[in-house]
Formats: sequence, C-alpha cells, structure tokens
Amino acid sequence: MLLLIECSSIIKAHMYYFRVLQLLPLLLFTLFSTAQTITGTIKNEQSQPIPGAAIQVANTSTGSISDTNGRFTIKVPNAGKVQITVTSVGFLPYTKEVDTRSGKAITIVLQADAHQIDGVQVNGKSETRKLKETGFAVNAIDAKQFANATADLGQVLNRTTGIKMREQGGVGSDFNFSINGLSGNAVKFFIDGVPLDMMGSTMKLNNIPVNIADRVEVYKGVSPVSLGSDALGGSVNIVTNQHLYNYLDASYSYGSFNTHQSALTGQYIHKPTGIVAKLSGFYNYSDNNYLMRGVEVWDANANEYVEKDFRRFHDQYRSVMGQAEIGIVNKKWADLLFVGGSYTHFNKDVQTGIVQTVVYGAVTKNGHGTNFNVRYKKDGLLHGRLGLNVYAATARDEYILTDTTRRKYYWDGSYITGNPETGSYRVTYVIRPRVFGRFNANYKIAENHTVNLNYNFDQTKNETYNSLDTDHDDSPGKIGKHLGGLSYQMELLNKRWTNTFIGKYYGLQLSRLQYDYTLLKNILQSTYQSYYGYGVASVFKLTDNAGIKASFEHTYRLQMISEVFGDSYQVTNNLSLKPEQSDNFNAGGFYSKKIAAHELYAEAAGFYRSAKGFIYASQSDNNQLQYKNLSDVLIKGLEAEIRYTWNRLINASVNFTYQNATDNTKFANGGSSGTISATYKNKIPNQPWMYGNAEVGIGKNNLLGKDSRLQFNWSSQYTHWYYRSWEGFATQNSLVVIPTQFVHNAMVTWSLHQSRYNISAECKNITNVLAFDNFRLQKPGRALYIKFRYFLK
Repeated sequence: MLLLIECSSIIKAHMYYFRVLQLLPLLLFTLFSTAQTITGTIKNEQSQPIPGAAIQVANTSTGSISDTNGRFTIKVPNAGKVQITVTSVGFLPYTKEVDTRSGKAITIVLQADAHQIDGVQVNGKSETRKLKETGFAVNAIDAKQFANATADLGQVLNRTTGIKMREQGGVGSDFNFSINGLSGNAVKFFIDGVPLDMMGSTMKLNNIPVNIADRVEVYKGVSPVSLGSDALGGSVNIVTNQHLYNYLDASYSYGSFNTHQSALTGQYIHKPTGIVAKLSGFYNYSDNNYLMRGVEVWDANANEYVEKDFRRFHDQYRSVMGQAEIGIVNKKWADLLFVGGSYTHFNKDVQTGIVQTVVYGAVTKNGHGTNFNVRYKKDGLLHGRLGLNVYAATARDEYILTDTTRRKYYWDGSYITGNPETGSYRVTYVIRPRVFGRFNANYKIAENHTVNLNYNFDQTKNETYNSLDTDHDDSPGKIGKHLGGLSYQMELLNKRWTNTFIGKYYGLQLSRLQYDYTLLKNILQSTYQSYYGYGVASVFKLTDNAGIKASFEHTYRLQMISEVFGDSYQVTNNLSLKPEQSDNFNAGGFYSKKIAAHELYAEAAGFYRSAKGFIYASQSDNNQLQYKNLSDVLIKGLEAEIRYTWNRLINASVNFTYQNATDNTKFANGGSSGTISATYKNKIPNQPWMYGNAEVGIGKNNLLGKDSRLQFNWSSQYTHWYYRSWEGFATQNSLVVIPTQFVHNAMVTWSLHQSRYNISAECKNITNVLAFDNFRLQKPGRALYIKFRYFLK
C-alpha cells in the first residue's frame, strides 16, 4: 500500500514537471516577444518623401500614416515576419514582407499610377512652400520655373523680396549681394550645403546658369545649424537635382555683346548595381562691349573734358566649369556614397577700377580651381532615429593679375605713357589651398522631438607674390575656422507649433609669418579666438494654410581671408580686422488660399539687424578698397510679397522691400564720448533702401501643337535713388547719387514634346534706360538673347 502511495506521488510530481515543461516554451515566448517596432520612409521614384501614405499590417487593425518627411512608425505586438501594405493617392499599392526582429529601418519606393494622376488632383505642398512655412525667414525659389530663361542664378534671386544683387558691369563682373541690408561677405553661399567657393573663385552667382539648380534657399538673418554657417546677414543654399532617375538637361544661348552661355547636367543610374554617374558643367563668354553713355574724355580741340558715348573695349570674359561624380545609392550601409571632382577656369579683361572714371586697357585676371571630394549619407540608423551626412574635400584656387604696360587709358581707347594702370608693374599670383570637412547628425529623440548636430572645419592658406620680384610669398597667412552647432526642434499642439532652439560655436585661428626685429627673422604668429552664438525660430500655424512666425539669432561672422590679407590689387590687407557680430530678428506671417483653379499666396515680415564691429569696404584715395570694422550699424525694414496663379494659364507676383540701414556709431573712433561722428545716423552709402519687383506670365498648353506650351513673361524691377557716398556729404542732384531706375524685361518660350525641346527669346532692359549699381558703374543697356534647351528624362 505504501508502495502504491509512493508511486502515485512520484507520478503526480512528474506530471507537474511535465506540465511546467509544456508551458516553458510559452513562458519563454511571452518573455522575449515584447512589442516590436517597424520604422521606415515612404518615397516616390524621384526619392521625394510621400506624406499621408497609409501603412497597414496584414490581417490586423495595426497601421500608421507617413508624416511630412515620409517617415512612419508601427508597433507590432509579436516578433517575426509580417506583411505590410502601403497605399497612397496617385501611386500603385505596395506589399512587402518585413522581419520585425531585424530592427532596421526600411525604405519603400512607390510607383506612380498614371491613371490616378490623370484623374486626381493632389494638393500636397511643394518643397519651396514647406520651407516658406517654417520658423525661419526664408525665400525658397523653384529654379525649374526659370529653366528656359537666359538669366543666371544671381539675376533670378534679384527678383525676390529682401534681396538686392548689384553688379559692376556685364557677364562675369564683380557684384555685391545683399539680404535685408547686410551684404558682401556677411552673406554666405552654399551648393548642397557645401561652401560654394570650395569650387574656386569662378563659381559665383552671376556665373552659374539657372539650369544647374533644382531650387534655391535664401535664409535671412537666421541660418539653420545644418549649414554650418558663420553668416551674419543670411545664407544662400543652391540645391541641385537629387532625384534618382536618368536625365539630361542641355542648353545654349546667344545674345547681345557676343554673349554665349551653355550648360549641361545629366545623370545615369545602373539600377541592378545602384551605381550612379553625375556630370555637370557650364561655359560663359562675352565681349561685354556695351555702350557707355555720357562718359568724360578729353577734347583737345575744345581744350576741355566733354561727355560722349563709347563702347567698352577691354572687357572680354570667359569661364568654364566641369564636375563629375560617381557613387552608389540605396545600400544597407549607405543611402549614398559619392566621390567626385571639379575644375573651374576663367579669363577676364579688367575694364575699370571700382569707379568708372578709372579705365583699364591692358590689365587681365586669369584663374582656375580644382576640387576633390567625398560625401556619404545614411538615414534610418538606430531603429530609424539617426541620420548621418558627411562631406570632406581638398581644393586649390589661384589666379594671376597681370599689369605689364605703363599706360593710362581713356574711354575712347586712347592712352598716354605713364605708370602701370594698377599702380604697380606686376604679375601677381594669389594661391589659396583649402581643406574642408563637414559632419552632420540628425537624431529623433522621440515623436516630435529632434536634435541636429553639425561641425565644420575650414582651413585656407593665402600666398601672394609678384612673380616679377620673387617666386614665393615670404610671409604667407592661414585662417582656420571651427564652426559647431546644435539645434533642438520640438513640435507641439499636433504639429501646429514648431520651435527650433539653436546654439553655435565659432573658433578662429589666424596664423601668419611676421618679421621679428629682435630675432631678426620671420616667425610664425598664431592666435585663436572663440565666440558663441544662440537663437530660436518659431512658427505657429493658425490653419493649415496660414501662420505667424518669428526668429532671433545672436551671431558672428568671421573675417574672410581676402579681407585680412587683401588681393594685392583692389583690396589692401588689414591684419587687425576683427569678426563682426549681429543681433538679427525677423517676424512675419503667411497666408494661402485655393479656390478651384485660383491660388493666392501672401507673406509679409519685418526685420531688425544690430551689427557690431560691422565689416565694410572703405574706398581710399588711391582707388583701392580696405575692409574695416565700423562700430555699429542698425538696420530696420519691411518686406512683402503676393503671388497669384490660375489654372496654369496666368501667374503674377509683386514684392516690395524697404530697409533703413544707418551708421549707429555716435562717437568718432568708436569711443564712448568725445566728438560726434559726422556720419552718425547717416544711411550706409552705396546701398539701395527701397526697391521692388513685379512679374506676370501667361501660358497655354497645346496652342501650337499637341504636347506643346507657349509662355510669355514680363518682369519689372524698381530701385529708388540712393547715395553713393555718405549722406552727410551728398546732395540728391549731385553725381554722388545713384538715380531711380525702372527696368523692364520680356521673354517668350515655346516648348514641344512635353518640354523636351524648348526655345526662348528674351529682351532685357526693353526701354534701354541707364542702369547703375555699385558706385554708379553703368550696366548693359537693351540686350536680346535666344536660348535652346533640350531636356530628356
């Protein structure tokens, strides 16, 4: 009996453990099968994010909607393989099997549904509209709408609010670019987030054809951390075509003054391997022999100076750029990895000094630049939270200024023997090797909370010498910049209120060889200074199409190498030059309304700039410039823009800018007491204070054949008169006033075969009015151009 009881107990115990063993897999599964997360991005075939796409897990009620960046997150209750389906208006449905245990972010590319596109109007906002509705004060220009124009990027930007680009002459001339009253080197230029001048001194806004760009972003006053900029007045970022499809865009134009301009961009993708080859380039040439009206020449018969009209006779300009890249895209370890290089070259006849009374007839300036770079980008790291963007490059830019004649020229082409035109007999070399690196990381802390970290290292060496005297620079200089930035963005109230908080670091290392009279030799002197900036950008959307925004930044602009060391020609050095700083504030609002085929967009803003130690170019008695620190400059202004479109038939826009930039330095020499400065409260000279633009376009499809479009555009630019020199020493009727100007342009374009073939005819300055910019230097009068463009996609 006892044996039976013992056996029964043993059997019961084994049955218990057997049940535990049966439950063990279930317990382990429950323990390790916590909810899994699927993250990813929805894009179209051009690699553009698709917002509002629906993502659904098969056989469940679990799903999500992609945000404005095309990103989504889904929590799945069990680990393992699941099937998801993605749908979006205008695209074919997509089904994919996903293993939730991998933890990797996925990228889904949707194909367009031609049937839906023909019948459905998608009301998504363009990239330019999205940028305009951020907290930053920004102009976003869709460059594709100007693809058939003969304008360069500078001329396109000159039509927008708050921007004034003033050229000293025709094609290839020097220029001054201003954003809300701050100009010159206070504005920084980028191409795809990389400093534009990394590609050499040939790469300037008035050299770059509009076909090179996909869009242009102009940040006013406050620049985002991602650009890594030490800009004081704002930043211009040229965004090239980043879409992943094969295309070729080629154009050629010919016009007045024997002007030739051509551009080429193209891309080929080998889809099986993901290898991508990119090519871009341009060529510009012009005689620039336009008529100079009313210039003074000596009349020997009358024994006095008289005003006559003469054509420019020594102003030919030629520039060329070629860039090639090869890389790979859409790999697990890289969204893209490219290596590339570029070469730029220019030849320039120098016609005038900084004022047109100084005439050159033999001075030339020639230069070239090289660049080798690598760039890498990867999003979706750390479960879709982290994105990395890295760029590194080495470059070399050099130019030669030649003045080997001892002549003084006049506008009629005559000359007398005397001193060299630039003051020195020279073949001056300016050589600037450069190293640049950028690291950018974007991390999503949580839903609606993101941080961005950026660091730029930029080092440039300056070597200048006259090869008629020596073959090297005895005291070269070097500037190294360390630019760091950290921003935190938070979206509140269902993304109606977005705030971006900014912190920036500016480190400046200045090195130069100087002669030590104690040691009786050159020694390297190096200094390092640190500066800190901060800011905030905020936007509150009252509705989906209306909002108010404001931004503020305390920022620094580190001196440029050309400002410190000069160019041994028009700019003399100033080794004691200091960085400038500014408090920049913007406030404004935007509103858009769409009713049927009618669409209206309006925005207005006020701006305030208080710059300390403002760097400006001062004209000396020997017709040269030197950059100096002016203690205090105050700028206040308003700007507004209205745009209207109707059914792709009519588009119109008008914008207006008023800015009051004054010298706010009360006491001479920057002191706190003493003699009041003669220019206190005077307007900053040689800078427009009121201007505006208007444009109207009328276009019609299939008017001159199937799949064709005929488009007519008229644009007008108004600039109110302004002083060339200090207001206190000028009168409105004297020559130191640059008069009011009203310039009109017209263009007609005929596009065939769905814009594959395009031909445009354009007339600039139709009324042939006298047009001036910097220091009353005359610009070209009426000019005619014709452009041919071929676009294959």
